[in-house]
Amino acid sequence: MTVRVERVDLPGIGIRTDVITRSGRRVSVVSQRTGERDLALFDVDDPDASTDTIPLTDDEAAAIAELLGASIALSRLSSLSERAVGLYTDEISLPPDSKYVGRPMGDTKARTLTSSSIVAISRGTEIIASPTPDIIFESGDVIIAVGTRKGLDALSKLIDRGPS
Repeated sequence: MTVRVERVDLPGIGIRTDVITRSGRRVSVVSQRTGERDLALFDVDDPDASTDTIPLTDDEAAAIAELLGASIALSRLSSLSERAVGLYTDEISLPPDSKYVGRPMGDTKARTLTSSSIVAISRGTEIIASPTPDIIFESGDVIIAVGTRKGLDALSKLIDRGPS
């Protein structure tokens, strides 16, 4: 899949980075020289006419980037499991009273014990992709795992009962 991205210099203002959708819609991030950022939508018939602009703080821009990144990662995982017979993705909520809260992910020995892989952790609005064994679980984490149905069921039970 090819995505069309264009970069436009805006003399005296900054840089506009555009993503052109399949329908021809232009969604842009305007990075101003002052450090401010705006999310902008442009008229389909006139690529220089903005139909709406939303100013973003640094935190808002980071949150939108994380949400979009998380959405793409989860979509790709879902489409992978649709193409691979017998391979599933699952979201497993870490119970607030789990004995894994405050412990490193490696303590689960998930891959060894269940033949399932933890491929990401959803933490609030953040996605931790390809977490390392030393990442510390926090209350409210949602584990995104890939494996067989049997393996994912075993992982879910392992997470529920905690370390032995």
